[in-house]
Amino acid sequence: MKKSIGVKTQLFPTPVLMVGTYDNTGKPNLMVAAWGGICCSQPPCIAISLRKATYSYNGIVERKAFTVGIACESRMAEADFCGIVSGRDVDKFEVTGLTPVKSDLVDAPYAEEFPVVLECRLLHTIEIGLHTQFIGEIIDVKSNEEVFGEDGQLDIMKIQPLIFDTALRGYHGVTPGIGRAFSVGKQFQK
Repeated sequence: MKKSIGVKTQLFPTPVLMVGTYDNTGKPNLMVAAWGGICCSQPPCIAISLRKATYSYNGIVERKAFTVGIACESRMAEADFCGIVSGRDVDKFEVTGLTPVKSDLVDAPYAEEFPVVLECRLLHTIEIGLHTQFIGEIIDVKSNEEVFGEDGQLDIMKIQPLIFDTALRGYHGVTPGIGRAFSVGKQFQK
């Protein structure tokens, strides 16, 4: 029998997404967002939800663009720091030593050190409550060569993305695959 724990924002896994924006002076900023994920395949889109109080919020609204980097295990401390402090008070790139890169496709920066980045053009803004959901059309995905597998596809084990535990507020990594999607369930087909 299941036990009720009440209304909570708990979903497993939750990604650790590095959202890149410029402020109104052109200063690059990174923030961490856990409320996000792919929301459409045609056109390819990602949704991220931010509070209006975040420093990045106005950058997205004004520039109609953002990037989403995939936080990785080797940069866990840098990612965590970007979730602890506000870009209003601290230049996160300077403090962490991350390298800001100006996207050549959208008006937003990303950090060179994160292995995968999605460059997004703002498509929709949805006021939900405390959060605003930004839906960005993915204009391009850029990736470091070392995170590709032999088949030419991105390899999750080489990316080593961080996963956020919404219950205990901790970070986890991924483990090797345990089954093939759209295959292991075929045993139930008649």
